[in-house]
Amino acid sequence: MNDPSAMKQERALQALGAAFLLAVLNQYLFYGTVPGVSYPIFVCLFYGFVFYFAKDKLRKPSVVSYIWLGAIVLLSLTYALFANWVFFGLNLLVIPALILLHMTYMLSYKQPSWSRIGIIGAAAEHFFAQSLRHWGTAPQIIRRIFGGEKIKDERKQVLIKVLIGLGISLPLLLIVTSLLSSADGVFHEMLAKFPQMLARISFGEGIARLLWVILLGLGMFGLLWGFVDHKVYIWNPKPELNMEILPVPDSALELLPEPLALKVDPVILTTILTVINTVYVLFVSVQFSYLFGAWDGILPQGSTYADYARSGFLELILVTSINFVLLLLSLHSDRPERSLLRTTVHILLYILVLCSVIMLYSAYSRLMLYEEAYGYTYIRFLVHAFMIFLGLLLVLAAVRISRVQFPLAQCCLALGLLSYVLVNYIGMDHIIAKQNIQRYQKSGVLDTSYLSRLSPDVLPLLISFNKQENGKLDAVLREKWEGQQTTKRKWPAFNVAKFRAERALEHYFDK
Repeated sequence: MNDPSAMKQERALQALGAAFLLAVLNQYLFYGTVPGVSYPIFVCLFYGFVFYFAKDKLRKPSVVSYIWLGAIVLLSLTYALFANWVFFGLNLLVIPALILLHMTYMLSYKQPSWSRIGIIGAAAEHFFAQSLRHWGTAPQIIRRIFGGEKIKDERKQVLIKVLIGLGISLPLLLIVTSLLSSADGVFHEMLAKFPQMLARISFGEGIARLLWVILLGLGMFGLLWGFVDHKVYIWNPKPELNMEILPVPDSALELLPEPLALKVDPVILTTILTVINTVYVLFVSVQFSYLFGAWDGILPQGSTYADYARSGFLELILVTSINFVLLLLSLHSDRPERSLLRTTVHILLYILVLCSVIMLYSAYSRLMLYEEAYGYTYIRFLVHAFMIFLGLLLVLAAVRISRVQFPLAQCCLALGLLSYVLVNYIGMDHIIAKQNIQRYQKSGVLDTSYLSRLSPDVLPLLISFNKQENGKLDAVLREKWEGQQTTKRKWPAFNVAKFRAERALEHYFDK
């Protein structure tokens, strides 16, 4: 009969070995080179590692988990497909956070509620308490597997025999190597290269790589084994106990404190909404005098297009964001018992949503005018994207006002993931370059310096534009061409956008 404890120890040893093997591969893929095709490769291997050794803890996948996983895969592929430096740095933080949250949702010992902040707390518990607890498990596993006096004696005997064998073979190896080296010049040249190869290996670099493997291997094993062999914790909120963390049995899970919920009395909420909406309705009525006529030259008296475009769009976005938070707070407050009060709250919330949408449209139109006057940049593009995203969130919140069962949190999460993936894939650099070129064709103004700072994604477009304008960007393109000729990349850093840019520059300058 198989011993479950022994089987678990053997499985833990296999997981530990796989973690260190994955850590070795990680330092090979990423040490001294930028992420490229290596990133999606490692993400797939890491998921295979976790799901193989923790398959008995895996929950049945849901639509949410598939959307989550799809977003992670698509975001990791951006390192192989695109070269935008904004998302390059941002995704280094976003993707690991999404992976941790996704694995917590799929493997955690307690079903975390991602409709609240519960999943964030569960992920933090696994990343710190559960994972760090198993850093000490690794040496214990090795001692358990290879421990025992008898095995220690046998190991000593084997070690002594190995040392004797090495002592005998060393002088024999020197004689044989010397004879073979004299007999064959090619073999002699090959042996002569060994000292040069060893000289290239820096002692400091070797230590850094070793620490990389050890820390990452322990980290991945700890994260995995925190899901496989968990310990139930309860955070005691009493101050006199100094927030002590106590292990408790599974039966005590219902003692865990409920997440903090901010709720407002319906009468107080009605009063707040009435006062706020009065100001918003007044503001919107003033905006209508020129908001929808701004494109036809109808502006506030004494205001130019540049003044109008600059003034207030950031403030309007902030006010709309505050309104969305107020709307969420209202939706999660206690429902009024009286139907008249409930109807009043609903009407006030719809007015709040309508005013917020109009403010958002006003800010959007101001930003478009600002871009026509001053050009298109990363920041302005991302602000556009955020305003559209905020508008969609307001629409979802409006649906939730009268439909209590509408899964607002789930829809917001799905919308957030899909929106972020879409912004990664929509080709931000290409859109910015195209809009600036169209602006140049209308106004004759071109910010060459900013175009030169865009990612390699846009180089084919810039080359095409440069041909039409008789070499207007030749200096910029030649600088990039000379820079890429001095750059050598390893295969893990392969990137489709950079490859296409290099080929386009090569064909342009070698024609």
